[in-house]
Amino acid sequence: MDTSRTSSDSGLRISELLALAAERAAPVVRALPDDRLGDPTPCADYDVRALANHLFHVVVQFQELAAKRNSDFSETPDHLAHSGDDWRERLLGEVDKLVLAWGEPGADEGTTGAMDMPAETVGCMVLLDLTVHAWDLARATGQEYRQGDGEGDAVVERLTAAVAGMAPMARKMGVFGEAVPVDESRATAFERLLAETGRDPYWTAR
Repeated sequence: MDTSRTSSDSGLRISELLALAAERAAPVVRALPDDRLGDPTPCADYDVRALANHLFHVVVQFQELAAKRNSDFSETPDHLAHSGDDWRERLLGEVDKLVLAWGEPGADEGTTGAMDMPAETVGCMVLLDLTVHAWDLARATGQEYRQGDGEGDAVVERLTAAVAGMAPMARKMGVFGEAVPVDESRATAFERLLAETGRDPYWTAR
C-alpha cells in the first residue's frame, strides 16, 4: 500500500493540498442545517450528525499523527454536543490546525502511527477523509460541493493515485466498499475517485 510519493505530481505538499480541501469543505460545514442532522448520507453507517462527529474526530487525531504522536480512534466523542452552537466554527478551527500541523517541517516525512506507515500515506488518508466527507455532507444536505477545476485538480490527482494504492487493503478492512461502476467516458475525475472508494457519485438524499 505504497502511496508515499514525496509531495504530489503538482509539486504541492500534503499541507497545501489540505488547505485546498479545507477551502472547499468550509462552506459546506457552515451551511449544515440543524434540522438535517438526522438525515442519511452516502456513508450508509452515518447520518449527518454522526458523520460530522466522525470528521471532527479524524481532523483532531490526524493532527497528532502529523506530530508523530499516538492517535486514539477507539471512541468518537460527541463533539457537536460538547461544542455548543459554534460547533461548525470549532470544527473548521480544527481543520485549520490540521493544515498547520501537516505544514510543520518533517510532518510528511518518515513514518507515523501505530502501524509505522509512511507519513505521506497517512497525510493522504486525512486528505481523502476531508475531501470525500465534505462531499458526503454536501450531498446529504442538498448542497453543492465545489471540488476544483476538473481533470487538472491537484487534490483529485493526488487522491486518485493514493486510492489506487490503498484500495485493496482498505476494502479488506471494510474502510472502502466495492468500486461503483461509472461510465468512464462521461464521469469526471472526481466522480471516478468517489466511485473507487465505494460511493455512488450520483447519490441523492431525496
